[in-house]
Amino acid sequence: MYAFLLSTAVIFVAELGDKSQLMAMTFAARYRVRDVIIGITVATALVHLASVGIGYFIGDAFADYQDWIGIVAGVAFLAFAAWTLRGDELTEEEADKARTATGAAILAVGVAFFLAELGDKTMLATITLATQEGWLGTWLGSTLGMVAADALAIVVGAMLGKRLPEKVIKYGAAALFAIFGVLLIVDGILG
Repeated sequence: MYAFLLSTAVIFVAELGDKSQLMAMTFAARYRVRDVIIGITVATALVHLASVGIGYFIGDAFADYQDWIGIVAGVAFLAFAAWTLRGDELTEEEADKARTATGAAILAVGVAFFLAELGDKTMLATITLATQEGWLGTWLGSTLGMVAADALAIVVGAMLGKRLPEKVIKYGAAALFAIFGVLLIVDGILG
């Protein structure tokens, strides 16, 4: 129980202000919130299961590769920024498909979150916690902490989305993706 409570709190705090919250808000603007939460939960459960496995059996196995992972993730985030600026125009038929295509939305969100979380600070925090605490409590707690933090971002994003013009959201999201990308690249180079 201690591992569960500790990892829930640590991961929730670590996730606040993280790039995953931006992704959650962005996906929630396009897909049903339920589908976004399901995709986030599945991806998080898989990444954190791998994390506790690494933490439990190997410890800091990825320590030597964090710089490269950060650089690759940073380049991906710069691409996300460009993609956000370019924008996507949905026809009414495509919008209807996006709203009703539960499997596709869940898969899109799940894959994006899975890839974004590889080498992320929450993954590293989960690995670290698993080296010291029980793997099951750490896995369940870290998954709950991350999903709760991202659900909070979705709620805040939905409230802001109703009050902000679409261009402000688009440019703001692109700027945040670019900032995270640059920070990840710099951290990888200097790391």
